[in-house]
Amino acid sequence: MQIYSAAPAARTRQIAGDVVAVVGVVLFVVLGVVVAGVIAALADVGRTVENAGSRLRSTLGDAAETLGGVPLVGKSASAPLQQASQVGDTFVDAGQRQQELIGHVSLSAGLVVSLVPIAVILVVWLRPRLRFVRRVAEVRGLSLTDGGLQLLAFRALATGDSAGLLRLSPNPVAAWSAGDDLEQRQLAEFALREAGVLR
Repeated sequence: MQIYSAAPAARTRQIAGDVVAVVGVVLFVVLGVVVAGVIAALADVGRTVENAGSRLRSTLGDAAETLGGVPLVGKSASAPLQQASQVGDTFVDAGQRQQELIGHVSLSAGLVVSLVPIAVILVVWLRPRLRFVRRVAEVRGLSLTDGGLQLLAFRALATGDSAGLLRLSPNPVAAWSAGDDLEQRQLAEFALREAGVLR
């Protein structure tokens, strides 16, 4: 399978395009990771809320337990503290939910920032590259069939650069119609070169 043109200028453009595409993909992957990391750093707020809620629950729970040990009034005095310690659970839950949400948002943003441009790069870069590889395989296969060189000569007349054709022969159509083997071979070679086929 031939992936680069035989023509030096076209090959250079293809290689440059491949390098630009690969560098672009790598850059957008890195950018996606950076964006995800920056957004994920916002989860620190959730961790802070979760830790504060845990400390509040622990402190009020310890105070309620200590107050509960006071004779006669302990049980009734510790009940409000015990209820207040449940507020800490609310903070812990809110902090955990915020961290989870930030985790999902950071992952989604990182994927969007990297995958959308990568998809565009692949469409813009890969389609022409695949079309070239397919065309080269088709033209090379045609050149190996019976009558393939004649078909390639006709293809050169139909789609080839007219200035290039006139350099081959002053009247390439007459040379092709006369069935001159040398002229047809030159026209077929011209079609192969135009397609970028290595011989």
